[in-house]
Formats: sequence, structure tokens, C-alpha cells
Amino acid sequence: MSVRDLIPWGRNNGNQMPSLLRDDERDPFLSLHREVNRLFDDVFRGFGSGLPSLRGASSFGAGWPSVEISDTDKQIKVTAEVPGLEEKDIEVFLNDGVLTLKGEKRSETEDKEKQFSERYYGRFERRIPLGTEVKEDQVDATFKNGVLTVTLPKTEKAQSQVKRIAIRS
Repeated sequence: MSVRDLIPWGRNNGNQMPSLLRDDERDPFLSLHREVNRLFDDVFRGFGSGLPSLRGASSFGAGWPSVEISDTDKQIKVTAEVPGLEEKDIEVFLNDGVLTLKGEKRSETEDKEKQFSERYYGRFERRIPLGTEVKEDQVDATFKNGVLTVTLPKTEKAQSQVKRIAIRS
């Protein structure tokens, strides 16, 4: 085998113009197959966590409910948006430094005529590692207008471990 055999445009005995197209680009069926695969990839990439069955996560996806976490010297505050739920639909647990928000959103109606729905129904569970010691007996949770707020006061030990670092220029 010579080096000439490895060069694609060297195989045509020099009588034809060299082709810069790959074999599958010349074949319309292979080209169509590649384009259809690309379109499917683009469509399913756009759904993100909206198709939990593809992700293997809970029925809401790994990021639901959306949370906001603020950490001050004295406390950690976790706020979760859970629209359409009531207080009885949510459970809050604190175990080994991990805050767990659990619940279920049920459909209000059994509409068999429904053709399309973007609403989420089913169980969810969100675990948030806290990383600091909290006063477990003083943890407070409130629920108002679809927003759950959990306030976790830090222990004195955790408050004293905060070390400010000076920034030099």
C-alpha cells in the first residue's frame, strides 16, 4: 500500500476532479438520515427537564421546585416556589445536615378530553445539603401564596467558624 492510496483524491487516477465531499454527503438517503437525527437531537435538547421520563428523575425533573438560598452569619434561609400546592401537600425534613422538601401536586380534574397540557403533576423531592450546623429545635417553616420559606438558625459554633479574609490589591 502506498501513501497515495490513503489520499482520497488520489484514487481517481488523476482523470477526474478531486471530490471534497464525503461519501455520505453524496448519498441523499444518508444525508437525510443525518439531518433527521440532528433535528430530533435539537427538539429533545430543548425540552430540558420537561421530559422527566427521558432523564429518569422525578416527575418534575431534578430542578423542581425552584429554590433560593440565602446564607448569612446567623441563619440560612431557603425559599421554594411551589405554585398550585397547599401546605398539606408539602413535607419538610432535616436529617444529617440535609434539608428535604417533599410533596405531591395532584390534578384537580380528570379531563379525559385533554389534548395538550404543560402543567406538572406528580411527586417531587428536593434535597439541599446545608454544609453547616443548624439549631434543629429552632427551625421554622412558613407557607404563603405558593411560597415555602424555611429558616434555619446556625449554631454558635457554626457562627464562630466564619472567617473573613482580607482582599489585597
